Amino acid sequence: MSPAAGGRPRDDAGSVARSVPALAAPALAVLAAEPLYLLVDTAVVGNLGTLALGGLAVGGGLLGWAAALLNFLAYGTTARAARRAGAGDRAGAVAEGVQATWLALGLGVVVVVLFQLLAGPLTRALAGGAGPVAAAGEQWLRVACLGMPLLLVALAGNGWLRGVQQLRRPVVFVVAGSLVSLVLCPLLVHVVGLGLVGSAVANVAGQAVSAALFLRALLAERVPLRPQPRAVRAQLVLGRDLLLRAAVLQLAFLVAAGVVARTGAAELGAHQIALQLWLFLALVLDAYAVAAQTLVGHALGAGRPDRARQTARAVALWGLGTGVLVGGLLLLLRPVLPGLFTDDPAVLAQAGVVWWFLALMQPLAGVVFALDGVLMGAGDVRWLRTLTIGSALVGFLPLSLLSGPLDWGLAGVWTGLTLFVVLRLVGVLLRVAGDRWTGAPATVSA
Repeated sequence: MSPAAGGRPRDDAGSVARSVPALAAPALAVLAAEPLYLLVDTAVVGNLGTLALGGLAVGGGLLGWAAALLNFLAYGTTARAARRAGAGDRAGAVAEGVQATWLALGLGVVVVVLFQLLAGPLTRALAGGAGPVAAAGEQWLRVACLGMPLLLVALAGNGWLRGVQQLRRPVVFVVAGSLVSLVLCPLLVHVVGLGLVGSAVANVAGQAVSAALFLRALLAERVPLRPQPRAVRAQLVLGRDLLLRAAVLQLAFLVAAGVVARTGAAELGAHQIALQLWLFLALVLDAYAVAAQTLVGHALGAGRPDRARQTARAVALWGLGTGVLVGGLLLLLRPVLPGLFTDDPAVLAQAGVVWWFLALMQPLAGVVFALDGVLMGAGDVRWLRTLTIGSALVGFLPLSLLSGPLDWGLAGVWTGLTLFVVLRLVGVLLRVAGDRWTGAPATVSA
């Protein structure tokens, strides 16, 4: 039946409406596992004192920057694998995962070497100079960065499994690793007495478990495992827009953290708490983006732009509704949540400054992240790159940099983050309202 006859679009609309939460639910478990561990880690370390919490903010900020910078291994691989799976080429979809895994291992080793060489200068630069906070951050980073190759392997594994619509298996793999970290973190930090270093060791141990499970899943597919330099280079070329987008975004977050670090230890501790919550909730809302990538990639791979548009409408509504719910819960729990991470009155007072920004931003972010996933699944990454960089340069970075000399403090930095989200919202809504994104080139390797 043709679309004009009215039958297939109605059936497809109902199918998409059911598929979005069905795919988003397991994606949510995967996305939430790592930041949930980081929240627990922040709470465990926070009980060591403001100095340890500041060290975690500095070291964790640098490691998180590197991981987010290389997150194209998951998102880019999902889009490529979904296109191939949608066209009926499952073996090709898995082959994308093989090459992404080799790339993950190579990039992971490079990151470890760079952090071992530059951990001292980087942590001192972020902390505003030499001192106990910088020293604590350096100590944590030197150990925690050893898990970077393992983390990147898991990102690549998530990518190809999402592309072939196997979202439940990554749940098991990621949750298993996170549980190991959750058990080890308080034991190593407090019981064994390793302090901040215990947090880093627990992090690496959990990543090792998850990476091993993803590698086993790839081996079970019985596809050729030989690295193909041309395919790896093609993935790097195709991922350059996502890489540049992530680089500018993470630079903006690092600049904001550096500005806050120069304001004071209490402000830095409050920023760490609020930022970890923001990142956690961003990944929760990003579950709809994962569903969108998979559904849009399959739809366009099968030559169904009408279904891709239905997916865009569905995920936007789901993101908006979830963002409203999350924002309301944050406001309701405002008297309780900050106290779970610290009992320092100065840190709690500063956390109250940013809480309204954190809560009221959620409905806007829910739509932005969902539609980001739509455009990634369509391969429209150049538009996303330009939009994200422009929003950061116009909104986030200027207000963060001005917050120091103008004494705006945390409020200025978080106003910049809010403006960043608003500008992106306007951009993705305008893009998805048109048709050019459905004709974006398929991002699959040869």
